[in-house]
Amino acid sequence: MQKHLKRHSLAIISCFLPFAASAQSTPPVSQLGSVVVTASRTPQPLKDVVGDVSVISSQELERSGQSSLVDVISKQPGVRFTNSGGPQTLTNVFLRGANSNHTLVLVDGIRVNGAVSGGVQWAAIDPATVERVEILRGAASSLYGSDAIGGVINIITKKTGEDRPFAAWGNIGIGSYDTFKSSIGFSGASNGWDYSLSSSMAESGGFNATNPDAGFLYNPDTDGYSQHALSGSLGYRWRPGQHIGLTAYNGYIDGDYDSGPAMSRVHGISRQQAYTLTSTNEITNAWESVVRFGFSKESYDDRGSYGDSLSQTTQRSYLWQNNLQLSENHKVTALVERIEERLKSTNTFTEDKRNTNAIGLIYSGNFGPAHLQASARNDNISGYGNKKTGSLALDFDLTPNWQVGIAGSTGFKAPSFESLYTPKGWGTPNPNLKAEQSRNIEASLKYQNDTTLAALTIYQNKIKDLIVYDYAGSYNEDKATIRGVTLSASQEYGNTTLRASADFMNPRNDTTGNQLARRARQVYNVGVDHSVGYWTLGAEYQFTGKRYDDAKNTESRKLGGHSLLNLTAAYDFTDNVGVQVRWNNILDKSYSDTYGYNTPGSNVFINLSWRM
Repeated sequence: MQKHLKRHSLAIISCFLPFAASAQSTPPVSQLGSVVVTASRTPQPLKDVVGDVSVISSQELERSGQSSLVDVISKQPGVRFTNSGGPQTLTNVFLRGANSNHTLVLVDGIRVNGAVSGGVQWAAIDPATVERVEILRGAASSLYGSDAIGGVINIITKKTGEDRPFAAWGNIGIGSYDTFKSSIGFSGASNGWDYSLSSSMAESGGFNATNPDAGFLYNPDTDGYSQHALSGSLGYRWRPGQHIGLTAYNGYIDGDYDSGPAMSRVHGISRQQAYTLTSTNEITNAWESVVRFGFSKESYDDRGSYGDSLSQTTQRSYLWQNNLQLSENHKVTALVERIEERLKSTNTFTEDKRNTNAIGLIYSGNFGPAHLQASARNDNISGYGNKKTGSLALDFDLTPNWQVGIAGSTGFKAPSFESLYTPKGWGTPNPNLKAEQSRNIEASLKYQNDTTLAALTIYQNKIKDLIVYDYAGSYNEDKATIRGVTLSASQEYGNTTLRASADFMNPRNDTTGNQLARRARQVYNVGVDHSVGYWTLGAEYQFTGKRYDDAKNTESRKLGGHSLLNLTAAYDFTDNVGVQVRWNNILDKSYSDTYGYNTPGSNVFINLSWRM
């Protein structure tokens, strides 16, 4: 097995050699990057960001076929996910090896992590209604507060920018497992107004969620889903520097799951909503004020074998953020934020509400070739106390193309309602639980120009007071150390684009010495796209190393490593009409991300798209 992994490692590393050669031969030119907001809470070009950040563009999301949003996100370095038998089932995302509830997830800047377990209703977010996704890796609680131990994923549904002409689009597609998807939308901006609206729906007969390893849960049926989503924005700029805007996202998925052969149909309805009202006002040339009200609601309605149950979290947030441009090279952001969490559940919790009041300060400065970002934040959580976090990051330009960086940051996760206020029959409530805390350090080396991007990141995240769950309750018993190295690169050769990444990670529970459950030590991604005439052809390869389904690393519950190969093709009939084909898992590999649960076999999706 070790020799097998070494061969994989050498094969992947060899894919980075062309990038290294290009780094020596390509003339340095400036990179036109995306504008991101997650890394500092203010807009900045991606090439100027201090930290480990990547962006999934609308073009990448459009090529997703019948893939879920987490399928697309998992192709990024440092991101893995599991589900329990299909895109409609419970989904967990692991960012840099941290627990699934250690990633803060935002929709248009509004947190959507549920208060019950800290999870996210990923299945209810359709990539067809998403404009882009920004991923910030590393502890980021000094920017956003609780939950950001592994990092932040910001799902952005709205289009931004100044005046742009009216544009409309539509998609309709069919695929394996009796899958049908369609979406339609439009956007534009003129005379001070900006607007967008999109909607999508999907139906799928699905595949069997479980296999005999699931024991008494196994049911040899098919488990499908139906999905609907609506996203929109409306804004008005009555004069330069003065804008008010509204965004809205509402999505749900009704999906089947297995609960034993005697149950003909059990299913759950996941819903995710997020709404924002934001006023952005230039008070002076150097002072921008941002006032925002956010409202989010996530719910899971279980129509299961043991009777119906409902779990619903409502969160209201109030933000006043002040962006102060001290000089051309120095900027300070000061913010005050309040978050109100409210819980509704068919299970009786000893508490059903919690409030957080926070203040934060972010500094960004350029000192010639040195770029510094520092942040500090204090969160006061009702009935719980204060949590102080901070970060300091420095990037240094060795040349116009080469850059080195070093950063340190702290993060925390406040215990969930499930841990603190356990319902009767679930165990003993433990209101004295400590917050899970982390200390993250990392170093990076980057090269970038107009056609080449290559990066090496080394990191260590030490997490203490990890919460352990058992039938008796929840306890702060464990600690973990996650060490890793990430290599990533992309290169354009005329009409050909090559992408590659490799993650080498040691996600260890320091208390037991075991590998953290469902976390792999190696993940490799390679992709290539080539355009010829009206055709664009592509291929993707991914290898995931072995994992264990349980914290004890039981050999009988080991999940073996696996390789997946996907192919894509697109043909443009005109400038406005095209067809896209995606063939996932073309070798029909059988594998599991969760013990006893199935994953898709070879599947094809064909989409007809229209743009105006």
